[in-house]
Amino acid sequence: MQHPDQRVGIFIDTQNMYYSARYLFKRKVDFKNIVADATSNRRLIRAMAYVIRTKGEEGRPFFDALEKAGIELREKDLIEYASGHKKGDWDVGLTIDVVRMLDMLDVVVLVSGDGDYAPLVQFCQARGRIVELISFGETTSSILTEIVDAHIDMSQNKRRFLIGPAVKAYTTPAKHTAYNDEPEIFEPSADLEMGEEHANEEEEGNDQQTDPGFFMKSKPNDDQEDSRERRLEF
Repeated sequence: MQHPDQRVGIFIDTQNMYYSARYLFKRKVDFKNIVADATSNRRLIRAMAYVIRTKGEEGRPFFDALEKAGIELREKDLIEYASGHKKGDWDVGLTIDVVRMLDMLDVVVLVSGDGDYAPLVQFCQARGRIVELISFGETTSSILTEIVDAHIDMSQNKRRFLIGPAVKAYTTPAKHTAYNDEPEIFEPSADLEMGEEHANEEEEGNDQQTDPGFFMKSKPNDDQEDSRERRLEF
C-alpha cells in the first residue's frame, strides 16, 4: 500500500524503454510522466536514467531534456571493438546503484522489462523493500511481472506514456533482437517532448502495433531465456 512517507528511488533502463516503444508503437517515451506516476505523491529521493554516449554526442539533446525533467543521468561510453562490433549496457551499474541506495529507500521503482533484473528484485524484497515495475507488458519478462509487488503496464495507457509522431520503421538483421539495434543510440531531434498535450495528439490508428517480423522473432512476452541479448549490443 502506498503512503506519502514512503521514500522512492526510480531507476530507468533508458535503452530498454526507448527500443520497446519504437518496436511496439513506433513512438517515443514520455519519461516525465513515468517519473510522476512512479513517485505517485510519495517522497522522491532520486530518479536516475542510464544512458549510452556515442563519440558524436548525437543523443545530447535527449540527455539534456531528461535532466530538465529532473532526472539524474548516469552516462557510459559506447564500447567499440576492433571487429566493428559495438556494445553498451548498464545492467551491472544500475544494480550496484540500487544496492548502494537501499538503506535510504522504502520503494524501488524499476523502469525496465529486462528479466536480468529478477535477482535484484528478489534481493530488495528480501531486505524488506517494495519493488514496483513500470514497463511495456509486451516486452517485459514474465519472471519480473510475477515477482514484483506492483506493475504499471505502459501499453495500457499509451496516451500518457507515448509522445510524438510515429518514427519511420526500419529493418534489422535476423540475428538482432529488439534491443540489438543500429549504432545511433538516440535520435538527436527532440526525443523527449514533455507534456501530455503531445501524447493526446495520438490517433487511434497509431495504437496498432507494427509487424514484429521486422524487429524481433521471439514472442514479446516469453521468459526471455537469453535476455542479455536484449541489451544494446552490436
